Amino acid sequence: MLEFVISRVLRTGLTVAIIVTAVFFATRFSGNAIDFLAGEGLGAKDRQLLIEYYGLDGSYGEQFARYIASLMNGEFGLSLIERRPVALIFAERVWPSLQLLIGAVLLTLVISVPAGIAAAIYRKSWIGNIIMGGAFFGYAIPNFVLAILMLLVFSFWLRWLPSTGNSTWLHFVMPVTALSTFYIAGMTRFTRNAMLDVLSQEYLRTARAKGLPERVVIFKHALRNANITILSVLGLQIAGLAAAGSVVIETVFSWRGIGELLVSSAIRRDYPVLQFGVLAVALAVIVINLLVDLAYGLADPRVRLGRNA
Repeated sequence: MLEFVISRVLRTGLTVAIIVTAVFFATRFSGNAIDFLAGEGLGAKDRQLLIEYYGLDGSYGEQFARYIASLMNGEFGLSLIERRPVALIFAERVWPSLQLLIGAVLLTLVISVPAGIAAAIYRKSWIGNIIMGGAFFGYAIPNFVLAILMLLVFSFWLRWLPSTGNSTWLHFVMPVTALSTFYIAGMTRFTRNAMLDVLSQEYLRTARAKGLPERVVIFKHALRNANITILSVLGLQIAGLAAAGSVVIETVFSWRGIGELLVSSAIRRDYPVLQFGVLAVALAVIVINLLVDLAYGLADPRVRLGRNA
């Protein structure tokens, strides 16, 4: 088990190093932020002072070395736009994004796991067909299209729900639904497939032959053995929600979270905020995947043995 943990931690460290390097050079290659922010009216002397102040002078290699040194010292710099510490700006956006993420994860679990189990049990009936038809629709429609449609129908047309803000539970209905629909569909399909794989096993036929009630066979034996697959997929779903899903949804609903911050920082070329935000989100995704990977290995010793081989 120790070798399994060390292997995952080393891979995580390598991934973080690649992300730090990629984010830094991607922001630098997109152009000089000072020229974009100040416009053509900035004098040469003032321009040079700003470049030196924000550490944009010197070669890319020198800038990268200073950037790494700053990260090691816990110094993340100041926003080019707001002139405030990057970490403080980011911290203000964490809780709104966490609220959205937690709501989407809970809604995904509450709907997808029971729906997937029902789709597996009633796979040859109209119930299973309706569930999988709904899952296909949810998997096919892009979340930004669903978000815009929900805005048009429930906010602008029917006026049932507010279009922006996050002060009451009504503000969460559309963003959480739009964010989780794709993942509900995916988890439903994966849960159904995992249950079908387990239900076809010989030991479940034996359990039925011994006269065990179908409820016990499904929920005590089949679901317990399908949990490993469901757990691994859930980790990927949460990582997807944290990394990409919330960016689009927060932008559509003007939700002042991390995703909206990243988009606005990219548009305004606020490099320090963008670098810190992308790095923080990437680290969160990596940690989620690492924890799921370790939990997966603990739940099934065959996994860690097979992966270490």
